[in-house]
Formats: sequence, C-alpha cells, structure tokens
Amino acid sequence: MTTDKRIEDIKKIIRDYQDFPKPGVLFRDVFPVVKDPSCFKKLTDLLVEHINSLPEKVDVIVGLESRGFIFGPIIAQALNIGFVPVRKAGKLPGELIQVEYSLEYGKDKFEIQKDAVTEGQKVVVVDDLLATGGTMKAACQLMDKVKAKVLDCLVVIELTDLNGRQKVPYQMSSLIKY
Repeated sequence: MTTDKRIEDIKKIIRDYQDFPKPGVLFRDVFPVVKDPSCFKKLTDLLVEHINSLPEKVDVIVGLESRGFIFGPIIAQALNIGFVPVRKAGKLPGELIQVEYSLEYGKDKFEIQKDAVTEGQKVVVVDDLLATGGTMKAACQLMDKVKAKVLDCLVVIELTDLNGRQKVPYQMSSLIKY
C-alpha cells in the first residue's frame, strides 16, 4: 500500500501503551482513531479503496473478534456486500465450523457459522492488528474449511518485528507498519 497524508494523520493519533497487557509489550491502541470521526472516515476510506483495488470483486468481508467487528461491517456496507464474524468458541449459535490455534499462553478456538460463507465465495479477512499471526492464520484455516477464496488478509496495523506475516498463507496487507 502506498503512503499518503491520511495514513500519517491516522498514525499520529494511534496511542502507545508500554507494558500492556503484560510487561515488555508495547500496545498499539487504534481506539483513538475510532473516537475521531474525521480520522475514522479516513481509515475506513483507505480500507475500502484497498479492497476496491484488488483484481477480483469481493463477495464477503470476514471480521475477526473483536476489533475486526468495528471495521468489517463498515467496509462491507460501503462495498454493499455481506459481513461475517469469526468468533471465539461458544459465542455463535447454530451449526459451527471450528479451528484451534496456539497463543503464547495456551490455545484458543475460532468459530464461524457453517452456512455463513459458501464454497467459492471471495472474501477479505479484516482485523485491526497483525502481531504473531496466530489469529489470522486460524481465520484463514476456517476459510479453507468452508472452501472460500481468500483474496486478502487486511489489517490496520502490522507489528513487523513479530513476523506474523510469515504465518499467513494468503496475501497479507496492512496500512500502517511498526
């Protein structure tokens, strides 16, 4: 993605918290962007423009719990397509498809409703941040299980020193890199 003034404006108000959620971690907080209507509009416009630049038309936006739920529906609405949530285990009703993934401190599970994405649909997976890549990889595994075509995995922020991109099996895009 190319840098433009909007990205610099967004980057200026992302807040850093040292030693959160645990010592040694520098947390990049995107919520100040969401709080600022002008900056949030710039961010959502950039995300939509990126998706519109993809070589194929997207059918569905898939958002990851929990901050992907902030960006995903807005992007989907702007593109006039559907939004599908990927949730942690136990939070969705109906028939589900599940994958387990590893975290630094244990394991977790992601789920999607069995009929939420159909075979062959073209999706973009959206989240706020890519760190170690575990949650994005798990979401891609869910998309593989439903036989969706992942066109892109899109995040607002990528922490490049954690090499999470290497775990993601599909095209990975980020607006802001630290």
